[in-house]
Amino acid sequence: MASTNSQEVFIIGQTSEGRRFRPSDWAERLAGVMSQFRPDGDPPRLGGHLRYSPWCTPNNVAGVKCVIVHRDMQEAEPQAWDFVMNFARDNDLQIVDACLMPDAKPLS
Repeated sequence: MASTNSQEVFIIGQTSEGRRFRPSDWAERLAGVMSQFRPDGDPPRLGGHLRYSPWCTPNNVAGVKCVIVHRDMQEAEPQAWDFVMNFARDNDLQIVDACLMPDAKPLS
């Protein structure tokens, strides 16, 4: 992957040929496996073992499941980063350098 200024990488649940990746809950499963990898100082919370890592979260973009992986994971947890990126490559999933935009406020 080329160097970029984006803070996140989106792993899109479509193959390079445009087919949807299965099973349908793949994004939640992958993010669940990665939930143990957290930034230092991430405060423990009640039910914290049931939270996704802020570095790897499932999402939905234009009706397609995806996992958003924050680049901070690459430096802090290189093996976890490699695992996620290799998962995407091994399954021929689309990988896009991008960034999350805050929700737009309605025009008044």
